[in-house]
Amino acid sequence: MKVVILCGGKGSRIRDAAEDMPKPLIPIGGKPIVWHIMKYYAKAGLTDFVLCLGYKSEKFKDFFLNYHAKIYDFTIDLGKPNRLTFHEPFNESDWRVTLVDTGDDTMTASRLRKVRRYLEGEETFCLTYGDGLSDVDIPGTLEHHRKAGKIMTITAVHTCGRFGEVRVSDGAVKTFSEKPHRSRERINGGFMVVDNRRVWEHLGEGDDLVLETNLLAPLSEIGELAAYEHNGFWQCMDSPRELDMLNALWASGKAPWK
Repeated sequence: MKVVILCGGKGSRIRDAAEDMPKPLIPIGGKPIVWHIMKYYAKAGLTDFVLCLGYKSEKFKDFFLNYHAKIYDFTIDLGKPNRLTFHEPFNESDWRVTLVDTGDDTMTASRLRKVRRYLEGEETFCLTYGDGLSDVDIPGTLEHHRKAGKIMTITAVHTCGRFGEVRVSDGAVKTFSEKPHRSRERINGGFMVVDNRRVWEHLGEGDDLVLETNLLAPLSEIGELAAYEHNGFWQCMDSPRELDMLNALWASGKAPWK
């Protein structure tokens, strides 16, 4: 089963933290956040990836073309520059990564359509964003999707509160919660599962199609969108504060996705 990761956005909200780098390549603990996502899927046995590239696509190509040297310590014999000795076991030898340049300004659902030919022969594939980490049960999402029988399944997560929440009644504030740990509502946290046989008839042409607006919403209207409810850890990386928080979790040795 293949895993499609949306990696093409410019990440304008986190530009101050990494001015010249695509958001999925911003490091957590010294390694790109997309690497952490891929490692998490690999732990569930899914090691065939399709990356939908856009902004600064050449930086992704450079990273994977020079993957060993960027990830592992090595010794180079300067008299024999083609001879490298790596000092750690190579744990990603079974990974297969397809890098697809889907255009700088293409929107998310259109990026998905542009990688369709790389999904031929797959009954089902996974789909997620390149900037969110979780300890979601990947096999659980697949089983939920199978049982639901819908075209798509999203992972519905609680977000950490970014702002103080107020509950108002009759013009007065009844309760006030300063940045609650978890909001009451759920959002689509990615880690989706898609029926490759049926999804394309619901996805139009053009480069301006947004995943949430032009695919998920229409599927929900016809009853073809299932939700796997995840109550554990989930965190996107949309701001320097969230980047710092994820790095601190990794440094603590207690990162839930590790």
